[in-house]
Amino acid sequence: MTIPFEPLLFGYQINIHLILEYLAFFIGFRYYLYLRKGTEDSISSMNRLSIILGAVIGALIGSRLVGFLENPIFEFTMVNLIQLLNTKTIMGGLFGGLLGVELAKKIIGETSSSGDLFTFPIIAGLFIGRIGCFLSGINEFTYGKVTSFFMGMDLGDGLKRHPIALYELMFLILLFLFLKQLQKHKNLESGMLFQYFMISYFSFRFFIEFIKPNIFFVIGLSSIQILCLICLLYYHKTIINLFQYAR
Repeated sequence: MTIPFEPLLFGYQINIHLILEYLAFFIGFRYYLYLRKGTEDSISSMNRLSIILGAVIGALIGSRLVGFLENPIFEFTMVNLIQLLNTKTIMGGLFGGLLGVELAKKIIGETSSSGDLFTFPIIAGLFIGRIGCFLSGINEFTYGKVTSFFMGMDLGDGLKRHPIALYELMFLILLFLFLKQLQKHKNLESGMLFQYFMISYFSFRFFIEFIKPNIFFVIGLSSIQILCLICLLYYHKTIINLFQYAR
């Protein structure tokens, strides 16, 4: 199999990344429903629906906004506007979804933590989506800088590059297993599982951005890295508690 992977169906080229993206949403949501069925949810169905709606709207806005900031376009032609509408990033989606959930909970007066049920479905969705990114090669901006590292791969342009999507796939497997063990053996407070996921994932993405060929920087950091720092600042109390517990 060559990268990018461009299968044909009845003579038409298939957008493998788009198919796996839709599959990620479908499987992630079905996984969430499965987990909720076997869990005593303290949040009512109506409030849970409002929270999901807040997450979707927040993720939609956040993914487009951060996607724009990652590679800003200031000349608003029709072609650029279409490109802007199609530009999105999962990091903006995650943090935007988080803010959307918090806003929705404030509006409906819900005080219970709601993130834990979403944690493993999100990881599953990310994993499937990143397979699509990997198979798309340089057609998706999830590839790394040119490298002589032994894991360097030709992703479609004839150069050995860091396969960042592949690195993330390996990280997500480890994170999934780690959080499962944590959930099984630790008596975690409600909401902590999701917080640990966000802290771990955004920390990973902060460091992996250094081997990405970004072109737009603010104070030497990419837009994604700045978002990662904002997210870690958002969870600063949990991070401080983790360091205190480790000591």
